[in-house]
Amino acid sequence: MASSKTIKSAFESMLFTWGEPLDVKLAAEIFNIHWKDAYEYFKELQQEYEQEGRGIVIREVDKTFQYVTREENAGYIERLCTPVKQKRLSQSALEVLAIIAYKQPVTKGEIESIRGIKCDRVLEGLEKKSLIAEVGRANSIGRPILYGTTDMFLKHFGLTSVKELPEIEDIESAIHISEAPDGVDLQQISLDLFSTSAGLIRGGAEEEIEPPLPGQKSMFDTDDDEAEAEAGGDTAEAGDDGAGTDEVAAEAAAEAGNHENEHEQE
Repeated sequence: MASSKTIKSAFESMLFTWGEPLDVKLAAEIFNIHWKDAYEYFKELQQEYEQEGRGIVIREVDKTFQYVTREENAGYIERLCTPVKQKRLSQSALEVLAIIAYKQPVTKGEIESIRGIKCDRVLEGLEKKSLIAEVGRANSIGRPILYGTTDMFLKHFGLTSVKELPEIEDIESAIHISEAPDGVDLQQISLDLFSTSAGLIRGGAEEEIEPPLPGQKSMFDTDDDEAEAEAGGDTAEAGDDGAGTDEVAAEAAAEAGNHENEHEQE
């Protein structure tokens, strides 16, 4: 069996070459060792990098490990890279993502009952960004799809697991909050749900994310159709309500006219 020094050295090379989060079980298979032993080697490496204050750190995401740059060096990296306009998720997307994160697994119907508006386009957009995924089917009538967050969600919000999400007593109240203390921006209330020590998201601030390569689209690009689709739905509903009101008014006027004619005939 290879020595621990050899294994950790190989793990470093594998992390550098792999790029994406490296699964502990896959790394363990290379050396024909138990995944728990491989996990301990990764944790030792992670601690060594942290103690030496290196510019590269090893981040863990759900039993996978990946090389990332140290957060304190973000300013220097920004100077090196070509400035790219940062994007952020729309308010509706943040609300849906918050509901899924705190109530997963959850159905589309449950999400819509909390928000009070349809969210088909928003769910589609979040799936395209790989922030959520289908995780099963509910046992209720029709077997609706259950949604949950992904490893990509954990990665971009600086979390190791969903257990690290800030605690809130009632997600419904957080989404529908009508009054807030001074200094709280209601338009960005959902951002506060994901406020983490990683500093990736702050209320009212834009996400600090890796800039896309030239010609690529950022995963946080806001889908303009999301807001338009929801606004269109609201307008249609308002139109229906207005039409109903006009019909009632017309009936009342006709009835009043009939009574007036009867009175004149008498």
